[in-house]
Amino acid sequence: MASGSTLLTFLAQDGQPTSSGAATIDTVNSQLVDSFPAGAVSDITFEGVLPRNYSGGGLTVTLWWMAASATANTPQWEVSFERHQAGTSNLASDNYAAAQVANPTAPGTFGIISATAIPFTNGAQMASIAAGESFRMRVRRNGTAGGDTMTGAAQLLAVEIRET
Repeated sequence: MASGSTLLTFLAQDGQPTSSGAATIDTVNSQLVDSFPAGAVSDITFEGVLPRNYSGGGLTVTLWWMAASATANTPQWEVSFERHQAGTSNLASDNYAAAQVANPTAPGTFGIISATAIPFTNGAQMASIAAGESFRMRVRRNGTAGGDTMTGAAQLLAVEIRET
């Protein structure tokens, strides 16, 4: 597949809540969002299969989000992958690769969508997921991190995974 091609997309309603600290489902103008509060660590997971036409390069995960009330400062987004390798992976416990982090600035106007791209190199950063393998991807707002200075909730609308 060509570099920059979209491999997968997930909408807010595709997210699976985690056992603790889960983002909550909310609506903005009848549109579903995953809502991540300020001052807390909260996350949501998405599960998929990396398409067989993936050619083995890196990935870029783009978060499409908006601020519930803030018009300044930054949330701390963290994205990590967990590989589900047939005959090897044990799903009885989490096994996520280290998170890649982004601290984008909140849009200056309430309700404006921001697109934050987070790159992953092939290999350890993306848990060495291969074409045709199942995986989980965790999207987290780390509201307790020093880089998170945005007040109010961050609201996730969609996630795009592209090959880079």
